[in-house]
Amino acid sequence: MSHDRLLRALRREPVDKTPVWLMRQAGRYLPEYRALREKAGSFMDLCQNPELACEVTLQPLRRFPLDGAILFSDILTIPEAMGLGLHFIAGEGPHFHHPVRTPEAIDKLGVPDMADDLGYVPAAVKLIRRELDGKTPLIGFAGSPWTLATYMVEGGPSKTYQHIKALLYNEPAALHKLLDLLARSVAEYLNAQIAAGAQAVQIFDTWGGVLTPAAYREFSLAYMRQIVAKLDAAPDGSAVPVILFTKGGGPWLEAMADTGASALGLDWTIDIDEARARVGDRVALQGNLDPAMLYAKPAVIRDNVRDVLERFGDHPGHVFNLGHGVTPQVDPEHVAMLVDAVHEFSAR
Repeated sequence: MSHDRLLRALRREPVDKTPVWLMRQAGRYLPEYRALREKAGSFMDLCQNPELACEVTLQPLRRFPLDGAILFSDILTIPEAMGLGLHFIAGEGPHFHHPVRTPEAIDKLGVPDMADDLGYVPAAVKLIRRELDGKTPLIGFAGSPWTLATYMVEGGPSKTYQHIKALLYNEPAALHKLLDLLARSVAEYLNAQIAAGAQAVQIFDTWGGVLTPAAYREFSLAYMRQIVAKLDAAPDGSAVPVILFTKGGGPWLEAMADTGASALGLDWTIDIDEARARVGDRVALQGNLDPAMLYAKPAVIRDNVRDVLERFGDHPGHVFNLGHGVTPQVDPEHVAMLVDAVHEFSAR
């Protein structure tokens, strides 16, 4: 590749500047995304059309000198392919017509066919790789089994996690069966992305932080470890870096580093110097500016970018990112300032 700064950092190799990409770097804060979303008709129409998914993936790279592209898709493509009736409600987010809340409902589920049910995703990966033409690495992704199960059992977003935690405590064997099914599905799904050309992959464990320490290890981390062990090498035989991101995962960094993942994504609730002191050189670290910092004044953004870089220090293995995704109200000019500041300060 002509621009492999991100991949080198994920392998903990020296780089000339700290690479930067952003979770949700393609999305509603960009006017060009909003225009294409309106033209497409629905969010899932964007995701399931490889040409449109490619266009959305490339939009932020035309604006900002980012060091990585991330596939435009959604973490809920797997349960959607299982026939649960994914739909989106304005102001509320994703919901399922057919939530899964009993052992009997779980028994009816199977691993989706990656070609027939989810083939539009590797098709998009191939198209994006062709358009990137070796200039920028492409990151694929999937939701963690626990996070997917949370949406599938709750039927949508939740503040109390009533149904998934009731299943966890009352029917743990049934939940383990669901999580095992999802782990096998996610591994096949990520391998399909890798075969199509994804050069790194991230597992989004959005809701792992709502678990107790014991439950996190049993119902979330164990299944992410299972996925990491099942991932293939790239078509050329090279290892594909795997990033684990658990929102609220600060208490379990050492256990996450033991999974075999290449890097850990950090949210904004832990200082990156503390995280590095705890995991050492076992993994690269990704993060971890507070996403709300993008609402701040330019000078404040720059000062806080510099603080994250200085806290990490002059060591290999840092990928700059937010602690979660870019929010829709963010000014794109503030994203430009962040990206430029990362490159400017880290080059010094």
